Amino acid sequence: MKKRILAAAALTAIGALTLAGCSDPGSGSGGETAAPEDWPAQDTDLSGVSLTIWAAQNSNTVPESVVAGFEELTGASVEVVTIPDPYEQSIQTKVATGDKPDLAFWQPTASQLTALNASTNLQSLDGAPWLDSYSPDLRDITGILDGTRYATLITTPAVEGVYYNKQVFADNGITELPGDWDEFLADARDLKDAGVTPFFDFGGGTPWATQWWVQVQLADAAQDGLWDRVNANEETFTDPTIQGAIDEYQALIDEGLFNDNLKTATFEDQGPALLNGDAAMVIQVNSYFGLLQSLADTAELDEKIGFFPISPSGNVGTFIPDQSNALVAFKTGDATREAAARQLLSYWLGDGYPDFVEAQSTVSLQDGVPSSADVPQALLDVSASLGGSVGSMQALAVANPDLYLNLGDMIQGTKTPVEVAEATQAQFAELAKAIGTPGF
Repeated sequence: MKKRILAAAALTAIGALTLAGCSDPGSGSGGETAAPEDWPAQDTDLSGVSLTIWAAQNSNTVPESVVAGFEELTGASVEVVTIPDPYEQSIQTKVATGDKPDLAFWQPTASQLTALNASTNLQSLDGAPWLDSYSPDLRDITGILDGTRYATLITTPAVEGVYYNKQVFADNGITELPGDWDEFLADARDLKDAGVTPFFDFGGGTPWATQWWVQVQLADAAQDGLWDRVNANEETFTDPTIQGAIDEYQALIDEGLFNDNLKTATFEDQGPALLNGDAAMVIQVNSYFGLLQSLADTAELDEKIGFFPISPSGNVGTFIPDQSNALVAFKTGDATREAAARQLLSYWLGDGYPDFVEAQSTVSLQDGVPSSADVPQALLDVSASLGGSVGSMQALAVANPDLYLNLGDMIQGTKTPVEVAEATQAQFAELAKAIGTPGF
């Protein structure tokens, strides 16, 4: 999630993928749905069949338990290949030249599935045998483009929300969690008056978390069709809704509600700051919790760290699946390998899933499989918020402009809030036009 494709690189890759999609002789027809008989039994013999999974540096160990179990069960050989960062850009470039794996980790959002030219390059996963095993709230939350399922979740999507230090809250008399944005800010101001830093964010390095501050403010509007209107060029980043959220972020910075070293702080600084109580709250996503887990065990995290979603009018979370949450299966032109790839997915979300959940110490996607006992309560609360959450810009917009970079410039004082919105809208329009979105 940290690595976002810069606009120029994304345009190049999208253009190349479009050309490749027109000329790839092994692509097959788009949007085909695998019939039930096309989903091999999980234990079908695959002796002599070799499969390749592409993974990022932060997801290349995720398949280990599944690969070991699948190879033993079927006789297949599965190789996990690490693709260097920037992961998404590297994969798009490879696929544009005809280089495809059998499976790959991929962000299951409309914009990222479009970037892969899904109807041409990816197998349809409609009718997959594991779909009914998903918890109802998660079954159709993402992975679908133009009515066809191209990606399947293997872990719960990330949620943008507030991680807080329980002890700091208790020491300052905050006994109830904020119920909406106004209460959230009221608590922050009380903390500031008490000499506590309310919020910790970072503007140094690659300030990818800055965008969460804008996006959680857009949750209500997203529920009301904001991103549909942006996708249709009926509303823009410079119109009052999104511009207002950017303005609010700048106003909170000007009010002194953030850490003094906001301009130079990094992601790595954000974990100790919250864990040690140097700041009371952080707006972040699930990957941030991985940083906390590297600093403390589950017992300490349960004691110190809590989570709640936030939105203008309530506690609506904003979900943002990343590449480590989902897999896609490619059309390679080799029918045996394509079927084997579907079989591996069936095993991953089938007989291999309980071991996978335990090996990853993760929250289960399936009601019939318990979450790992090693999952901290905060992550269980994140997962519980998904049912009432709404999609982020990345999940619902047709393109993913570099909002976070522009907000980073705002923190450094090189862009005004108005210039942030203008630059982001210009990038969005260019990307939307490049993929043929009507209205651009």
